[in-house]
Amino acid sequence: MVTNTHNVKLGRWLAGKLMKELIIVSCQERKHKYNRGGNERIDIPNLLNRQFAVTKPDQVWCGDVTYIWTGSRWAYLAVVLDLFARKPVGWAMSFAPDSELTAKALQMAWELRGHPKQVMFHSDQGSHYTSRQYRQALWRYQMTQKACCLIVK
Repeated sequence: MVTNTHNVKLGRWLAGKLMKELIIVSCQERKHKYNRGGNERIDIPNLLNRQFAVTKPDQVWCGDVTYIWTGSRWAYLAVVLDLFARKPVGWAMSFAPDSELTAKALQMAWELRGHPKQVMFHSDQGSHYTSRQYRQALWRYQMTQKACCLIVK
């Protein structure tokens, strides 16, 4: 409950009732809801095991996907970080949180960093990182996925 300058107690239910009477509409963002991924994923153990101390660039990369409200719909941003510098080395944006999005971010990082060798890639076990399409992209770039990590040959 909030008390205003006229000492009137006002909670969200009363506020909602008054807004309805005055024909006032709230402009809150819609709640985000991820589309469900397919069932095609594998369980992967965590090889990095929270050992985030990295001694040189292009040794360990991490990836994740987040969502951003654009004003009319959700957009998804996949980012690849170099754990040494803790800075982005690749990214991609899309209206779908799928394996193509994460593969584009990985491709950008790999190309911009000059095709580095023996990079461990760590991510969560989301369907866009464990799907067949993503593993095929790793194969195309001659990368081997080891658990939640992958090694660039």
